[in-house]
Amino acid sequence: MPAHGIYVVARALLASVFIGLGAARLLAGLGLIDGGGAVYSFGTLGFSAFELAAGLAIAIGWRVRWLALLMAAFLAIDAVLSHPFWSHQGAELHAQLLHFLKNLAAIGGLLLLSWVEGGGRLSRGSL
Repeated sequence: MPAHGIYVVARALLASVFIGLGAARLLAGLGLIDGGGAVYSFGTLGFSAFELAAGLAIAIGWRVRWLALLMAAFLAIDAVLSHPFWSHQGAELHAQLLHFLKNLAAIGGLLLLSWVEGGGRLSRGSL
């Protein structure tokens, strides 16, 4: 696979978490799929629609640099607020730590994506 093809696949894979989770929450909130009994507020539905749109935009290559930075910031906030492993013990500590570290890994990928899009030494233009 040419380097550009690898880049496109990597960008789509990074975006997939936002596309998948945003779409699932949006569809569940609208009653189109089973949401497991969860009730979604208007704010959650709005954010889910934004998350889906941002993921699709990153996947197709539109405004990637800024959206990658924005979504990295979102994941940093989510990691701290939604996965406080430091306040758990046992199996729950492990589960929350795993989710926290997955967020950190995705943040790293998004920051790298933003850097490549911004013309870093290994920028897309040099691939």
